[in-house]
Amino acid sequence: MALTASKLHGVIVAIVTPFTPKDEVDVPGLKKLVDYIVENGVHGIMTTGGNGEFPHLFHDERKKVLEVINDRCPSKVPVIACVSACGTKEVISLSKHAKNVGADAVILTPPYYFDLPPSAILGHYSDLAKSVDIPIVAYNNPTYTRHNITPSLAVSLSKIDGVVGLKQSNANLSEAVEILRLVGKKISVLTGIDSQLFAALCIGARGVFSTAACVYPKQMVDLYEAYRSGKLAEARKLHEKLQIVNKFFEYEPGYVTPCKEALTMLGLPAGPVRKPMPPLTQQERAELKGALKAIGLKPN
Repeated sequence: MALTASKLHGVIVAIVTPFTPKDEVDVPGLKKLVDYIVENGVHGIMTTGGNGEFPHLFHDERKKVLEVINDRCPSKVPVIACVSACGTKEVISLSKHAKNVGADAVILTPPYYFDLPPSAILGHYSDLAKSVDIPIVAYNNPTYTRHNITPSLAVSLSKIDGVVGLKQSNANLSEAVEILRLVGKKISVLTGIDSQLFAALCIGARGVFSTAACVYPKQMVDLYEAYRSGKLAEARKLHEKLQIVNKFFEYEPGYVTPCKEALTMLGLPAGPVRKPMPPLTQQERAELKGALKAIGLKPN
């Protein structure tokens, strides 16, 4: 199904890319992880994003992961392919593959490495929209790209035919408020920061692209559904409880390693992070294990 703004909502899992001990994509493990996530009621899956370690994947690996997830997911669960890359030509190539395999949408950050003016960033997205007929979600993550999608740039992006949403991973909540005021009725704006989910819903966001939901999807879905049902006190209480672990999925010590370590502790497929990403220290691992226990999970 082609993803529309109205269908882009809820808990979208930023899934990890499991690796084998030989540092290859663990296809059986990936299928098992998809089943676990889907069975717990999530509203979509984002493939090979930052949590999926796309900067450390070869193109054929990114494509393979998307193909496996797309084949494994029931049609009611949208699959959103991350096609972030430095160059527009590369983004278009990855997006054509995503469309050909049946992905419901693509998501991409602005280009990174080179400093670019807003007009070049806008052109990056508009060139993609003109080249590939697939819904587009813009992904604002200035901590990693050094290019912020400002409220004014968000307005320009929302005018591009095919842009249906925005993943807002800028921690500045004030900018999220302004973006929602300006474009929230035209495109779907979701937070990309688990620790901001309750606050983001309160200011009009329609959900979250979630690292945490890769580990405990049911709890994140329960939080979202409680809010949607008007049970604000219950949603806030659950958010505060999950924050004990959600804080590990921010930017220090790097969200991918804690996510994979947590999955491993819970007996789910993840494998190691790909070098040069470091593993957790013994102290960090112990703290994460204690946090998982504190929210009622049973890590090994």
